[in-house]
Amino acid sequence: MLDHDLKAQLKGYLERLQRPVAIIASVDDGAKSRELLELLEDIRAQSDKVTVEVRRDDGERTPSFALTSPGHDVRLRFAGLPMGHEFTSLVLALLQVGGHPSKAAPALLDQVRALEGEYRFETYYSLSCQNCPDVVQALNLAAVLNPNISHVAIDGALFQDEVSARAVMSVPSIFLNGELFDQGRMSLEQIVARLDTGAAKREADAIARKDPFDVLVVGGGPAGTAAAIYAARKGIRTGVAAERFGGQVLDTMAIENFISVAHTEGPKLAAQLEQHVRDYDVDVMNLQRATALVPAGADGLVEVKLENGASLKSKTVVLSTGARWRQMGVPGEDQYRNRGVAYCPHCDGPLFKGKRVAVIGGGNSGVEAAIDLAGIVAHVTLIEFDARLRADEVLQRKLRSLENVRIITSAQTTEVLGDGGKVTGLVYRDRVGGDAHRLALEGVFVQIGLLPNTEWLEGTVALSPRAEIVVDDRGQTSVAGVFAAGDCTTVPYKQIVIAMGEGSKAALAAFDHLIRSTAPAPVAEAHAA
Repeated sequence: MLDHDLKAQLKGYLERLQRPVAIIASVDDGAKSRELLELLEDIRAQSDKVTVEVRRDDGERTPSFALTSPGHDVRLRFAGLPMGHEFTSLVLALLQVGGHPSKAAPALLDQVRALEGEYRFETYYSLSCQNCPDVVQALNLAAVLNPNISHVAIDGALFQDEVSARAVMSVPSIFLNGELFDQGRMSLEQIVARLDTGAAKREADAIARKDPFDVLVVGGGPAGTAAAIYAARKGIRTGVAAERFGGQVLDTMAIENFISVAHTEGPKLAAQLEQHVRDYDVDVMNLQRATALVPAGADGLVEVKLENGASLKSKTVVLSTGARWRQMGVPGEDQYRNRGVAYCPHCDGPLFKGKRVAVIGGGNSGVEAAIDLAGIVAHVTLIEFDARLRADEVLQRKLRSLENVRIITSAQTTEVLGDGGKVTGLVYRDRVGGDAHRLALEGVFVQIGLLPNTEWLEGTVALSPRAEIVVDDRGQTSVAGVFAAGDCTTVPYKQIVIAMGEGSKAALAAFDHLIRSTAPAPVAEAHAA
């Protein structure tokens, strides 16, 4: 199951085990169970601290396996073979069950240990989902820390009957005590904030007591992290308030144009960005959504109001709130979000195996999505508003070579259809003839570009007709002391490397503003009488 190199790496990791790990496998006579046993034997062979027990007809999902440690109450299980993106989740779970400490903040770990009540979590994931490991790893760690918490990570592609019965059409899908808890990427911080009802108020009170910053960065994507690092290196008081550290990078599958790094993946880069920021003396405030910006008053401080009711003040501010997937804005889209309407083909594609789907958008992202989905689903219909596709020619040639793909141009999607529970089709209008057409299908993947996260700034800073923050060549906005960088601005070409450069430039400009605004006034020369 595991190649020689992977076994060697695993052996090195398992040398960190501090206590025994017992793997209890629940299997039948199927091919997947045989694969699972082969995987578990490979794991067992890498450490004398690991044992494997095989059970049949024990009432658990098959194939699946539990991880525990003698004398410790740990309820953690993988249903399926956690390979692909989830292999890292398996390795981390082995280490944590085996007593290797987590790198998470001590205060957060204590918060998990203090949770009272019973929490039975189940997470449906797909092996191609780059968002799923964050959730799986967070809940696995919670199950190791607190005996009141159990977690089962379930490969949705392998347990299709459950997926259908629970109407799971988006991953990760998290169930708590049998009821849907949430869908999409979540960190341990976010999960605990939902469970610990007093956490939000405590966090707001702590933020309200903070002293003013020299530079406050709003946003934790590539632009925001670069700005924070460049500001902190100047030795000035720097803070970062981020709704989601990593931003859009977390939703990016493969990155192959980040100069000097031939290939990486979004979640990996996002983790590296956050770690780099934390290497400096930066006050990182995660899960904080900004709602208003108040220009500097008599005290010379810009105020940023947060959704939790607290406010932060700073001598300068760098806005780097990024962008999000643009929605179609048609009837049925919101109603059937995560019930057939999806925005991540890599994450949710496996759930539509053998079904009919549409991809909305003929740019690079749309055509790439259609190509990827064509290898999984029964049929893909790509719908483009323009008269022709806008993707790179090499992608168009690949798309047109696929037999199970239909391309419709000059078409405007006008409605998503459903039966009240899931998507059943869509309606589009022929922009040439004006006729309306219906398509019967089970999934709609929206890939029509990005929308800047700037609604909260309307009426405060100058915005372009596309709602982007207007900046000059130094990143300065229309408000004194407020700078901006990244995908939320008018800077062309929304790329990671460009966002990082713009964030660095904005931080340097903010530092220059601080120097000039705090320099002593020149002494007037005395005039001769």
